[in-house]
Amino acid sequence: MPNPTAAMLVIGDEILSGRTRDANMHYLAGQLTDHGIDLKEVRVVSDDPDAIIAATKALSAAYDSVFTSGGIGPTHDDITADCIAAAFETHIDIRDDARAILAEHYAKSGTELNAARLRMARIPDGAALIENPVSAAPGFTIKNVHVMAGVPSVFQAMVASILPTLTGGAPLISKTMRIERGEGDIAGPLGDIATAHPDLSIGSYPFQKDGRYGANVVIRGTDGAEVDAALTKLAEHFPA
Repeated sequence: MPNPTAAMLVIGDEILSGRTRDANMHYLAGQLTDHGIDLKEVRVVSDDPDAIIAATKALSAAYDSVFTSGGIGPTHDDITADCIAAAFETHIDIRDDARAILAEHYAKSGTELNAARLRMARIPDGAALIENPVSAAPGFTIKNVHVMAGVPSVFQAMVASILPTLTGGAPLISKTMRIERGEGDIAGPLGDIATAHPDLSIGSYPFQKDGRYGANVVIRGTDGAEVDAALTKLAEHFPA
């Protein structure tokens, strides 16, 4: 059986403007790989309601799970929760359980739970909360969409909260062979190996060092024996 599939939706003008470098995609990809879930697509959209709603609908329909990051904070441009609710045609408002979590958190620090902070307690009807042990404000899951914060430390904590609840498949095995030849030399044999092993993902990543060309060939799959067999064929074509 193939592994479950996933997509990621990164939300925020700051990502597209280059002001913020996204670290969450790299982290999520690694965690999903270890859990046996194949990350198939990543989209980045601006803080535009129509774009967020359209992307949510498309990705939710195409993949087993969708993970979003960004746009669930207390400011006016944090519109992700409203857009997710709109995508599923669901009512959204401040929810008592989310309010209680925030009230307890801010009471401990003597901070006012004002109207802005209460925005983070707005949860679509029918959604399940995602625990946030870092800053308390919860994410949520509705249908197959997991809505999480954009701050990397909070995003990572939320991923740790949600992953154990998801059904995974076989962890992906990845092995790399460094070949001191240009891609033009290795393309033919590499293509033949890829054709002979259609269940594997085989990628060539070229480099140049001291005027010489080479490539790191990465072979990935869920069957360790097949990965090793493909690696052996590659070594036979290009012995060290």
